[in-house]
Amino acid sequence: MKTYPMKYGTEVISVSVPEKNLLGVIKSQSDYIKKHEEEVILDALQNPIESPRLGEIVSPGDKICIVISDITRAWQKMSFYLPYVVEELNQAGIPDESIVFLCATGSHRGQTKEEHALLLGEKLSKRFEVIDHDCRDQDNMIYVGTTSFGTPVKVNKIAMDCDHILLTGAVVYHDLAGWGGGKKSILPGISAYESIMANHSLSLNPIVGTGLNPKVRCGNALDNPLYLDMVEAAEFVKPSFLLNVIMDDQGNIGKAVAGHYLKAHEVGQQLVEGMDGIAISKKADLVISSAGGYPKDIELYQASKALINAKNAAKKGGSIILLSQCVEGFGHDEVEQIIVNYDSNQEREAALRVDYTVARYTGYLISEIAAAYDVILVSQMSPKTLEKINIQIVSTLEEALQIVYTKKGMDLQTYLIPYGANTLPKMNE
Repeated sequence: MKTYPMKYGTEVISVSVPEKNLLGVIKSQSDYIKKHEEEVILDALQNPIESPRLGEIVSPGDKICIVISDITRAWQKMSFYLPYVVEELNQAGIPDESIVFLCATGSHRGQTKEEHALLLGEKLSKRFEVIDHDCRDQDNMIYVGTTSFGTPVKVNKIAMDCDHILLTGAVVYHDLAGWGGGKKSILPGISAYESIMANHSLSLNPIVGTGLNPKVRCGNALDNPLYLDMVEAAEFVKPSFLLNVIMDDQGNIGKAVAGHYLKAHEVGQQLVEGMDGIAISKKADLVISSAGGYPKDIELYQASKALINAKNAAKKGGSIILLSQCVEGFGHDEVEQIIVNYDSNQEREAALRVDYTVARYTGYLISEIAAAYDVILVSQMSPKTLEKINIQIVSTLEEALQIVYTKKGMDLQTYLIPYGANTLPKMNE
């Protein structure tokens, strides 16, 4: 029997699988030379990609907007790297009062003062306040242009009124945008609600009744309309600088890229592919995946990323056990509504096309995966919550395994994915 630890909320669960059935543990490749996180950040800032250093871009008297991620992405350890950004600005003659922190909440909820303090860290939170972007605050939006995909781009005035916009975040696989980080700090990060929804509606196949657009998927930038649309939106804004981190398999900052907001991010994509794009030679009968613990499994909305990645390692009709505590339940009312208010995925697709939101899309995508795979969720959510889409919810891994083994037998080829929100299994071509 092989035993492997997986995160569940703030706990660790031991996952045991018969050795003869274990196809492998799908996790990040960490064969690069380990550096201290400080060295990683400083090296990126001191060696920007296709850009002067940040301190050479800004001038005394400039107003700076630093765009940061929200609490659902606290795993990127922004409280660690943001002080280095501020320090370089200060050294370049930019005082604290000329720096604004704008949180790229997109269409997510606003945050508490305590959460803001977690984002900035103890020292910075005593010096700065965080402004949450409100995508529905029309009075605080400015129109910057319409993309070739027809998306009207309206962006937060606070950012646009500054002399320089700095993007921070993490490069990671993303089920809609192909890649997280980079241009996502602009759209959806600090864009108006209608801009976000117009962009994200590109996730549906243009032909009604055919469901999802197959080009909209993790790791695809080449012909992903969402990705390309976001890039056009960012080009309207023209951020001055970017710092994006890349997390290793232990949740530490393993690498970072800085510089031009597009070119540096593209280099980051290549680094992530080398770390988190894991080749597999066959698919499994059973995939056991963890979202990666808190805060990645704070809610079903966020934890769905791990489910989306896990399906790439499972045979069609195979079983997926997802460890996701979901202390905040669905995480969004519209995720719940699209799942529980309709009786079929055809009805869900039709409703989504009439009133598209990111949260409703996420609920629909979960429903589509549940129709193609046997999904069991280990969670604190109510056991009846996902009955409409035939996802069983249990409170322990042992219960989940018992259900699978009773239904399909013990002899199941199995993959384990300990950091499912980040790791993308990819079949060898």
